Parts: sequence; C-alpha cells; structure tokens
Amino acid sequence: MSLRRESDIIRSAVILAFCWIYIRKFQSRQESEVVSTITAICALAIALITSALLPVDIFLVSFMKYPNGTYKEWAANNETRGQIEDTVLYGYYTLYSIILFCVFLWIPFVYFYYEERDDNNVNKCSVRMKLCSSTHSTVACLYVAFVPLQPPPSQNSTQWDKVQYLFEELGSSHGLPALSFSISSLTLIGMLAVITYTAYGMSVLPLNLIKGTRSVLYERLENTEDIDDVEHQIEKLKSKCKDGRPLSSRDRHNLQELEGKLQVLRRRGRHLEIAERNCCTKVGSALRPFKILLGVFFILVALLFIVALFISNLDKALHSAGISTGFIIFGTNLTNPLNELLLALQPVFPLDYILITVITMYFVLTSMAGIRNMGIWFFWIRLYKIRPKRTRPQALLFLCMILLLIVLHTSYMIYSLAPQYVMYGSQKYLVQMPSPGPGNTTFATTRICDADAPEDQCTVTRSYLFLHKFWFFSTIYYFGNWAFIGAFLIGLVVSCCRGKKSVIEGEVEADDSDLSDDEYVQYYR
Repeated sequence: MSLRRESDIIRSAVILAFCWIYIRKFQSRQESEVVSTITAICALAIALITSALLPVDIFLVSFMKYPNGTYKEWAANNETRGQIEDTVLYGYYTLYSIILFCVFLWIPFVYFYYEERDDNNVNKCSVRMKLCSSTHSTVACLYVAFVPLQPPPSQNSTQWDKVQYLFEELGSSHGLPALSFSISSLTLIGMLAVITYTAYGMSVLPLNLIKGTRSVLYERLENTEDIDDVEHQIEKLKSKCKDGRPLSSRDRHNLQELEGKLQVLRRRGRHLEIAERNCCTKVGSALRPFKILLGVFFILVALLFIVALFISNLDKALHSAGISTGFIIFGTNLTNPLNELLLALQPVFPLDYILITVITMYFVLTSMAGIRNMGIWFFWIRLYKIRPKRTRPQALLFLCMILLLIVLHTSYMIYSLAPQYVMYGSQKYLVQMPSPGPGNTTFATTRICDADAPEDQCTVTRSYLFLHKFWFFSTIYYFGNWAFIGAFLIGLVVSCCRGKKSVIEGEVEADDSDLSDDEYVQYYR
C-alpha cells in the first residue's frame, strides 16, 4: 500500500508540475494574478486527472477475471463486484461533480471577480462590491447548471436562500438525476468544443511538426526589405507636404496605416533577433528529423482514429434501432481496426491499457494544440488569443474550462473508436462447447466478452452505462461524430494548403501594446 501511495503522490506531483509549467508558459506577466493562476492550474490538473478515469474503469473490470475466463477469488462474490462497480461509479460522480463545480461556480467567480477589478481604486469598499457582483453572476451560472424541479417557496428570497434551496434539492431524491442530466448537458457542450478544437488540433499539430517553421535568417532579411519599402512609401507621402500644402484625407489615412505597419515590422525585427539568439530555436533545428517522425506518427494515428470513428458510425447506422434508441448497438458488426488492435494487445499485459491511456492523452494534447492555434472564439467573434507570455488571465480560465468540457466528451469519443473494448475491457468468459467425438460430452473454451455473453459472466464498465443514461443525448453524440469527421477533413485541407509557420508565429500583432512588447523583449534578453 505504501508503494501505491508513493506512486500516486509522484503521479499527482508530475501532473501539477506540468500544469504549472504550461500555465506559466502562456501567462502574461503584466496581468498575472495569484487567484486566477491557481484556479487555472487546478482546473487543468482536474481535467488531466479526470481523463485518466476511463482507463482505470476498464482496468478494474478486466482485473476481476483471469485470462481463462474465471473470476478471481476476491471478485467471485456478486456483492464484492457490486461494491467495486459502485466505487468506480462514485468516482465518476465525484470527479464530474468537481468539474461542474469548476465550470459553474469556481471559474465563473474568479472570472467575474477579475472583470470587476478596479486598479485605480483598490479599497475595502471596492473589494466588497467586486465580491458581491461576482457572487451574483456566479449564482446565475449555478442556477443554469441545476434548475430546481420546483420553484423556490418565496419569489422574494435572497441569493443565499436560493443557493440553500438549490443544495436542499440536490440532497433530495431529485439530486442524482439532476446531476446526471447536468453532466450530460455539459458533455453536449464538450462535444461542440471537440468538433471545433480537437478536430482542428488533430490536423494542425502533426502537419506543423512535419512542415516546421521558416528560416529565421530568411525572415529577418524579408522583414528588413519590408521595413525599407514602408519607409520609402512614408517618405514619398511626406514629400507631398514639403511646400506647406496639407495632405489630403486619403493620404493622411494611408500615412497612419503605413506608420502602424512600420511599428509592427520593427517589433517583428526585435522578436526575430531574439529568436535567432534563442537556444530553443537552435535545439528545435537540431531535433528537426525527430519532429518529422513524430508528425508522421501523429497524422497516422489521427487517420486511424477517423477510420475507426467512420466504421463505428456506419455500424450504428446499419445495425442499430435508429434515432429513438440513441443509435445504441451491443457489440460490433463491422471490423473496427482500433477495437481489433486493443483486443489483440490483451494477451500482452499491460499493452492494451498503455494504448488506451495514450489515446486519452492524445485527445487532450491535440485539444490543447487546437485551442492554442485558434484562440478562444464565440461563434465568429474572437474573444482571446493564446500566446506565450501574453495570454490574459480570462483567456487562461476559458482555456481550462474548455478543456474540462472536452474531457467530459472524451469518454464517448473513445467508446465510438473502440466500443467493444470500452464496454468490457479484456474480459473473457467460459463457454461449454460440444465435443466433436461420440457422446454428449462438452469442453470449456474461452471467448472475448461481447453482447452475447451471459450477464453474470461479463461486467460492463460504468463509463458505458453512464454514457447511455439518456438516449436523446446518445443520438446527438452520434451526429456529432459525423460533424467531427467533417471538421477534421476540413482542418486537414486548410492545414495542408497553408505554408510554413513563422518562427515567431502569434508573438507580434498589430493590436499589441508597446508595454507588453517591451516586457516580452526584456524577459527574453
């Protein structure tokens, strides 16, 4: 037990260290705040820990049985198995409840508190006003998450009375269905985030690794030529007013645009100069062959996922009972390459568990890459950019919230990729077969658990039962998988058509302030 505790502590420390490094890498030094930083680190850690729940669920149901199909001594009793299954289910509810707490209470409170910040008048009164305003907005978000089944007894009740009544409702018999429905609703929002960010990240991450970045020397030369060209145009415009005549409104507008463009180009020059001296750029150039191999591997994995998802959806379209049942099928009727690969790795412990864990983390990493490249959008409006050392605290909070939502939908995505394995893991069961010789003798043989297995011989993962609690959500998820395939193909075409990225991609924008740019240059010098 002590060894297990030590491994858990080490794993938690590694996750927290990764989250701290990732948040600090993108956090703006100018606008950083302790509360928002801690919130972002903890939310990102919760997302990573929750993503590991599905592999644990599959491992536990598989660990109950021997490879010959018989239950182990400690799992032979139905009551013991039920306790283990309930423990896993409570683990899902606990971690998902923490996600609900983060998405509807903790992160909104920190976000609204930061939005209400008044740098010019920081006193007790302003802090109290910010706390009241952020609490009011947070309670509104909390009511959106858990709408009580019955209205409060008094319409003139205070915010605290409403929160107290809400928790009383959750503690009643209505609490569990409300929690399940809220989690399923959040998973639906997570599906939209997966379609938007994960699908794009799966295409842009490997292609960026394969194509690499442009040469720093070539970019500096090109930037110097652009500066000379813009300066020449500015001098040409200014020469028109040397005799005292004022410039026309059109020339003044062009002059302002050219001066703004010149300022951006000079900033680019400073950043390119830093990038040329930066040791990370030199290390990246030395690791170029490794990046190409890694990019090829990632694109092959992405194509394998898309093929497996297409076959799974096609199987549901051909062999399920239709929309009214949520396109649910028991077992697989078409050969799914990823499902077959996981089943083939079962005899070699623990390769199948390593693969399912890698698949889960792959979804999380590609989602982070998609958010990093796209930024935070609300429909066609770009809210925030994610850039190293320049990301605002609100953007980091949004990033972690989106990752929490994506993690909720990851379980259904992996189930779609390998349905049989996610349902039963590596479990096998005994079947009595008639002997080929004379007489009525039989012999026992093992089969991989599927929908035809007896109910008491194979244990279904809690994840599968949790995903199919409401059939109408399963129907929406089914069509969401088709949208995911389409979004990935569109992102793949767009990424292929784009050229190489700049070595300072996203570091210099026209709307950057001079203060933030000076801070960036000073940090890297």
